[in-house]
Amino acid sequence: MTESTRRALQAAPPALLFALITLFSPAASGQPAGKPEGVALPAGVEQVNSIEGITEYRLANGLRVLLFPDPSRPTVTVNVTYLVGSRFESYGETGMAHLLEHMVFKGTPKHPNIPQELTAHGAEPNGSTTDDRTNYFEVFAATDENLDWALDLEADRMVHSFIAKKDLDSEMTVVRNEYEMGENNPAAVTIQRTTEAAFLWHNYGHPTIGARSDIENVPIERLQAFYRKFYQPDNAVLLVAGKFDPARTLGLIARKFGPLARPERTLPAIYTVEPTQDGERQVTVRRVGDAQLVVAAYHIPAGAHPDSAAVTVLTRVLGDRAAGRLRKALVETGKAADIFAFDRELHDPGLAFFGARVRKDGALEPARQALLDTVEAPHFAPVTGDEVERASAALLKEIDVTLHSSTDLGLELSEWLAQGDWRLFFLQRDRIGKVTPADVQRVAASYLKPTNRTVGLFIPEGKPERAEIPARPDTAALLAGYKGQTALAEGEAFDASPANILARTTISELPGGLKLALLPKKTRGESVAVHLSLHLGDEAGLQNQATAGGFAADMLMRGSRRHTRKQIEDELAKLKAEVRIGGSAEQVGVSIQTVRANLPAVLRLVAEVLREPAFPADELEQLRQQQLVRLEALRSDPQAVAVTSYRRHVAPRPKGHPQYVMTLEERAAAVKALTREEVTNFYARFYGASRAELAAVGDFAPKELEGLVREILGSWKSPSPYQRIADTYAATPPARESFETPDKASAVLIAGLRMPLRDDDPDFPALELANEILGGGFLNSRLATRIRQKDGLSYGIGSVLSASALDKVGDFMTFAAFAPQNAAKLEADLHEEVDRAVKAGFTAEEVAAAKTGFLQQRQLQRAEDLQLAGTLAHYLFTGRTFQWDSDFEHRVAALDAGELGTALRRQLDPAKLVIVRAGDFAHAAATPGKSN
Repeated sequence: MTESTRRALQAAPPALLFALITLFSPAASGQPAGKPEGVALPAGVEQVNSIEGITEYRLANGLRVLLFPDPSRPTVTVNVTYLVGSRFESYGETGMAHLLEHMVFKGTPKHPNIPQELTAHGAEPNGSTTDDRTNYFEVFAATDENLDWALDLEADRMVHSFIAKKDLDSEMTVVRNEYEMGENNPAAVTIQRTTEAAFLWHNYGHPTIGARSDIENVPIERLQAFYRKFYQPDNAVLLVAGKFDPARTLGLIARKFGPLARPERTLPAIYTVEPTQDGERQVTVRRVGDAQLVVAAYHIPAGAHPDSAAVTVLTRVLGDRAAGRLRKALVETGKAADIFAFDRELHDPGLAFFGARVRKDGALEPARQALLDTVEAPHFAPVTGDEVERASAALLKEIDVTLHSSTDLGLELSEWLAQGDWRLFFLQRDRIGKVTPADVQRVAASYLKPTNRTVGLFIPEGKPERAEIPARPDTAALLAGYKGQTALAEGEAFDASPANILARTTISELPGGLKLALLPKKTRGESVAVHLSLHLGDEAGLQNQATAGGFAADMLMRGSRRHTRKQIEDELAKLKAEVRIGGSAEQVGVSIQTVRANLPAVLRLVAEVLREPAFPADELEQLRQQQLVRLEALRSDPQAVAVTSYRRHVAPRPKGHPQYVMTLEERAAAVKALTREEVTNFYARFYGASRAELAAVGDFAPKELEGLVREILGSWKSPSPYQRIADTYAATPPARESFETPDKASAVLIAGLRMPLRDDDPDFPALELANEILGGGFLNSRLATRIRQKDGLSYGIGSVLSASALDKVGDFMTFAAFAPQNAAKLEADLHEEVDRAVKAGFTAEEVAAAKTGFLQQRQLQRAEDLQLAGTLAHYLFTGRTFQWDSDFEHRVAALDAGELGTALRRQLDPAKLVIVRAGDFAHAAATPGKSN
């Protein structure tokens, strides 16, 4: 996704996330062309560009290669971007680029089982398709063997993928199920319908997922021709980022990709240009749902155009959820519960979206009018310098966070490659830093006008005013001589093994009770990650406090006694810090990502937020409305309905207990009844750091950090004593429940049970590995192979296993999304696979492959600093160290197939499963003949 889309997802309320997703060492910068020091160029390879630590090469067959060495991370990312997306599809081919993305995982003669290989190498893989590009990536532990394998895989499937009819027959129904999942979400559908109305001719009006009829009927011959045309070295960019030897890697790439012939065909030119919009347009969607939505879209220039940066800043000025103009005009006045805004940076001119959610019983027209008045108001109410400065600082902070991760930056560059050149990412950053109020005012006047708007009525005018969208610029001329900025400092080559983490971590405890785990290391850009956990109250004191406790945690970042919510967010943007706080009545978690120089200031601000909250009444009311609109939407969501019912069955607690699982209706009633006094009383009774853990990983001075934590949190006493609420195992009877969720094209099934199991139980390692084979991995588990790959019944299918570190309570759960008419077939498949695993166990080959991937996956997780800090904090709470990981992984490595089968038969009885499903089964029953 582009930075603008990523920002939209980060800023969007939870209920809109799926909707938005569905749519869419220090050295001088600018090395001169030529061979970089120490890297010998293989025959047929030339260097093209070098910016801020990233160097571009080109092979004789046209393949472009980007190398981004980052020794600070013990991982490597291999990402291949093909410059083809839904923009390139012809009539009857909508969704073909995305369907092909699925098919390329089906194998080649040399790599016949790609999901199995990905799992065996412990990779974190995926593929994705957008309007302008398709990409495939793997993140894996940095070893020569893994890198050799990944490059060989990508070179082979570039031109040798099967793309077979038998695979299309099964995968078509999987993609159709993915299409149906999108159809479940009214917000996603409304945004897509708005997009379709905005584009009369350009393919950007078509959703990437495609038309259902095209998905179901596309001939295999057209798909194969599409593959042969676009999946070629001269239409691809290979990126390798992370810990690797550049010279060796360039040689590997030349050996594996160099022999691929440059095709003789000429790629077709895409010449359709969307005409200037000549009047307001409106579209209305009528479906089952529980919240109202208004969306306004305006045509904007291509991502490479100089106006793009100002448009992005303008979008943030209007749509910032803490202090944007839409929030003030709609949320603070009670006209809407939530707002959102995002602009899509694309190869050709795209759209900027502005929207608001209104409760089902609210008035939509006042919200619609207020939204349009506010978005088009910059004509009459000029944007201020403070607004532009604040928006630019927030945008640059988000870009800075991406720059600190070679993995994230490597994947982000796919979006900019699709727009014309990967260097546009850096140019856009520079442009955002130079945007002025006059620039923002100019683009507002140029593009945010009624005749360029898609929402509203057609109104004839004698002299219609139109927005002329400039043509996409020549990126080669635009970037000629561009040098970028100074590359970020490199970090150390960190060994993420349990032994090294154990050896380098210092454990201590402050007099007040707060425990510390500090792991200093050199990181890219001097980044540092911190996790803080606070534990609150006891079972008696927390009775009937679940809602107040949740609100207290959610309100902390909405204002302190010294700073408003806006001021807090502004300060964090200046400090280049990401801070997230969340929790419940029992626990509060704080995650922090920043850089070494700013860590003291960030921690002081976080301490102020924690110790001096203001709980503003207006913010509390806005949070209440946001919660209510989210709960209203969940009432008809199959996943929410099924998960709630399942949790209530397997983990029953008396009403009022802090761990009692409320129904969606009970949650809504509790939110409506909650008072500010209850929230402030909860905070006064329970908040403190007498039982707390703080872990830090990254570039910091341990003694200075410990002294600072002692100063700001060491004396913060908890008013009420803490006593952990133990979880207890209670056998629950098998059950089967079915819920109707009308007008939802995709259904959800959950099946599972609880087990008397702790994670130090002798059976636990075997069960973990058994679950990896049964429902884990990447598309190669038994469940995925049977239900998704073979029968094409589900886009999302798998199983999870968990067990407490402190209580003898474990959980096993399987899950699937599917078309309601396929319910019987899916349940039969699922039962057969679970029964087969329990009765017959697993083969030695399955166990060996699962071990390799499972253990490498654990190493990847330890390579993420914020995740590692969270684990260290958790271990402080449970009294563990990473010696536990070492011992556990040795136990896993020693397992054999017989031990897996014995453990599974001892702990899992398929006859005791609790099965819950939710979907529009009545409609499916009334329309027979549509099952897979």
